[in-house]
Amino acid sequence: MAAFGIEGDGPADSARPSAPDAPRGPSFSFELYPPRNDAAASALQLALPQLVAAGPEFISVTYGASGTSRGVSLDVLRHLLHNTSVLPMAHLTCVGSSYAEASRLIREFLDAGVTSFLALRGDPPQGASEGEPFLGDLGSAGELVQLIHRVQAEREPFVQLPVHGFPGARRIAGGNKVTIAVAAFPNGHPRSRSIEQDLDTLLAKEAAGANLAISQLFFEADEFLSFVDRARAAGVTMRILPGIMPVLSAARLHRIVQLSGEALPVQLLRDLETADDPAAVGIQHATRLASRLLDGGASGLHLYTFNRHEAPLAVLGGVGLLDSARTPA
Repeated sequence: MAAFGIEGDGPADSARPSAPDAPRGPSFSFELYPPRNDAAASALQLALPQLVAAGPEFISVTYGASGTSRGVSLDVLRHLLHNTSVLPMAHLTCVGSSYAEASRLIREFLDAGVTSFLALRGDPPQGASEGEPFLGDLGSAGELVQLIHRVQAEREPFVQLPVHGFPGARRIAGGNKVTIAVAAFPNGHPRSRSIEQDLDTLLAKEAAGANLAISQLFFEADEFLSFVDRARAAGVTMRILPGIMPVLSAARLHRIVQLSGEALPVQLLRDLETADDPAAVGIQHATRLASRLLDGGASGLHLYTFNRHEAPLAVLGGVGLLDSARTPA
């Protein structure tokens, strides 16, 4: 990953957003995964400038199970931090971690300059069941949210701010805060007993200090919009962004459903299987979905990119969030 080393002057700190606060209009953001080989690194090197140039609110970078991609994830995050004006968001999981291990990892990201996180509990190992010792010291994403805040507070308990009208004077204020996103599940977590349990869990994450939620995949707009209505009625106040993935082939759809536990969207599968251009079908489906979400009041879109720029930018262009000059044909 030498291509993502820290080179160049990069943007000034004053030009960098400190957190993804609610924008005035619909926003968009992207998710990347750390490349696993040289070919994947080359592909990301081609896609990343295009995604950055689109002007996303933030770009999140996934984190492999058990920390398998920590170094590469941090390389991509550092590249975003030092060579672009886009806010980088680091994924963190806590399954199997001790407090000491998780604290050390959080501090490593904070010391690198990353102050925005997506806190996830993570999936159990293959064949493991709930209640087994795979969880480690942190049993939930909410506990990870609390730990991130605690590590940042210990690392930077206060800052000195200038006093207006008194040159050279300084006042003490609380240290800089972190932004922490969490996952939301419009169709229910695979291991949840009910929608009420999902809503209670999301409320607990917000109470722990989360200030943004990003949804698991879904395929119909009403699934997300009705979930948001129920979450608001239950007392959730933080922003909830819909996660959208343009599905470009039937094989990829089968794989997504297998990994996420979502119900198979039969009509989309048929359309992909019978189309001369399955990728165009997937982009059209994602564009219709995104348009209905925005019409229904979604504050933005979070697009899973598979480290490619063409499909997510085409979706954004299709819903009017990207000018025609930046929209791929």
